[in-house]
Amino acid sequence: MTGTIRVLLADDQHLVRAGFRSILEDEADITIVGEAADGAEAVAGARAHLPDVLLMDIRMPNVDGLEAARRIAADSALDGVKVVILTTFDLDDYIYGALRAGATGFLVKDTEPEELIRAVRVAARGDALISPQVTRRLIAEFAGRVGQPVPDPRLDELTSREREVMRLVAGGMTNDEIAARLVLSPATAKTHVSRIMTKLGVRDRSQLVVLAYESGMVSPGWLG
Repeated sequence: MTGTIRVLLADDQHLVRAGFRSILEDEADITIVGEAADGAEAVAGARAHLPDVLLMDIRMPNVDGLEAARRIAADSALDGVKVVILTTFDLDDYIYGALRAGATGFLVKDTEPEELIRAVRVAARGDALISPQVTRRLIAEFAGRVGQPVPDPRLDELTSREREVMRLVAGGMTNDEIAARLVLSPATAKTHVSRIMTKLGVRDRSQLVVLAYESGMVSPGWLG
């Protein structure tokens, strides 16, 4: 990703939005293009501004963040919008649903400013799930809720190398980590991930994670 990162903020608390705006607007490569107080406004704002990243609280009045993420994922005109769900540990029950709804990743709501800035940049370039230390735990926890795996015929389109890369993505690894594990260049790892998403018809890495667990390609804790 090159140029300025366009961010839309969605939270029903004005002070939270103001705090995030203050932190992010100090960065030369980030600009805030709009704010929303509920999910319906977030979807409308995404359509109006086409942000690179939508930082969105999961609990909001009227339309919540989960439903807003579903609506955005279902709109092909918004394929470029990366939804980052703002969560707290006591809202873990929502996380697996958010992944299935199309969220790119998660950010703990009381995160440090440096982590917020880093997360926006990571999400904008589509390089990895947000906050790996959080998402890896959540993936393992919620993968156990999938139930009986259902094989997906789309996976038959993948080469053995692509299946290997997809399993590592499902383990929460970044492109750089995948490259190191498989002795590839980061660019080659990124190309593999992009081709996998194209073959499977998914919009981002989080959907690869969901598919890997639901199909039985991987199981909780396999990566160690």
